[in-house]
Amino acid sequence: MAILVFDSGIGGLGVVAALNQLAPSLPLSYLADNGFFPYGEKPDEILLPHILRVIGEAVAREQPEAVVIACNTASTIALAALRGAFALPFIGCVPPIKPAAAASRTRCIGVLATAATVRRPYLNGLIETFAPDCAVLTLGTPHLAELAEQKFRGATVDISQAAAPLFTQPGGNAIDSVALGCTHYTFLLPEFLALWPSISWHDPAFPVAKQTLKIIEPLGLSQAPRTARFTGDILAPDLLVPFGLEPDFNPA
Repeated sequence: MAILVFDSGIGGLGVVAALNQLAPSLPLSYLADNGFFPYGEKPDEILLPHILRVIGEAVAREQPEAVVIACNTASTIALAALRGAFALPFIGCVPPIKPAAAASRTRCIGVLATAATVRRPYLNGLIETFAPDCAVLTLGTPHLAELAEQKFRGATVDISQAAAPLFTQPGGNAIDSVALGCTHYTFLLPEFLALWPSISWHDPAFPVAKQTLKIIEPLGLSQAPRTARFTGDILAPDLLVPFGLEPDFNPA
């Protein structure tokens, strides 16, 4: 049996890449709910039952040993409900506030995320726990995840207009460390670094991968085909090859 990695689109492939580096032979499958993308602007009362249904169908179909919710929005909205509904481990993905705070010299950090993640009380709890002595400025944007999807498919993207308001808001010039609160943003790291090279950027992919391996270590996973399913358009196979995945053409 494999583990299942879930995201609203391509963002979770950054977590797959991190898992591949840390545990190359790990059996896994990928599920992208790209037919319902983007999650970030949809209300919780629509997202929660939808995520529970999609994950429930995938668990029944694939019988995974564990599920990685490699989507910050889905994690903040549905992780507790998923853990209550299914008797298997669920690993969530949250903005990397702790490392961002640890790296800050100015004690002013930023959080880039979707609007849904920014408005959730869970984020405030992370800030109170891991950055109590920091000023924390946030930006919830609907555009960056879509730009990441476009870049992944080969387009040249300009992220400056979507991300700059984090730094131009009052106090934003003091930010020296940023937590990326959406796994899609992993694929925009080169653009962030090119525009703001003095900022310390913190990607959630590796922390999620490390936590996943810690939790699944006792499970004794067996080998299984590494496939990717999509609720919308299926990604071209050549885009999945770098992640060690092949498309499953059956509908998710």
